[in-house]
Amino acid sequence: MKAVHILLLCMLGAALLASVLCNSGNSPVDCCFDFVKNRLNKNLMSSYEKTDPRCSLRGIVLTTKKGRSICVDAKQPWVKTIIDFLEKKPR
Repeated sequence: MKAVHILLLCMLGAALLASVLCNSGNSPVDCCFDFVKNRLNKNLMSSYEKTDPRCSLRGIVLTTKKGRSICVDAKQPWVKTIIDFLEKKPR
């Protein structure tokens, strides 16, 4: 009888572990929860990327030359200027 209980506990544990692993694999990696409001210097930026569409706030993550990530609102005109500058910059 004890072997049956152990087998059932193992199966329950495996089912719970599988559901946790499946849920964590679908979440976005980088999301913005707040945007920097101040205008940033385009010469200090090295790259940009859009946030994942599954994020609650859609924005742009700017990366500085020192490796710092900064969330900004893509609708701001100064953000569009930085993106244009980075796209024209030779790689």
